[in-house]
Amino acid sequence: MHRLLIALIAFASLASAGQVDQSAALRALQQPDAVLIDVRTEQEHAQGALPGATRIETADLAERIASIVPDKGTPVVLYCRSGSRSSAAQDLLREMGYEKVYNAGGYEDLKGITPPR
Repeated sequence: MHRLLIALIAFASLASAGQVDQSAALRALQQPDAVLIDVRTEQEHAQGALPGATRIETADLAERIASIVPDKGTPVVLYCRSGSRSSAAQDLLREMGYEKVYNAGGYEDLKGITPPR
């Protein structure tokens, strides 16, 4: 029984990491210091982007994030094409010590929603 409980707790923490939570991401964007990051490629970004988003591809995130978001307590909202790369970016930022990181999901799902500012 004890092992089952530990396994369930471990699974629950894995399941919550990196999942798209659009409503939490939109709430985070209401904070005046929130930063919106588009982790898509330059070509994807050229086809449209959310207003106010800074583009940093996931591969460049570890190297560039501190210059954009020096305070690890700042809310960071990520999006990509489908939510997969933003999930990986979310995991990376959490590993780097960023405390408030939200995966907003895919651009196509978000572009009709005006992020609150």
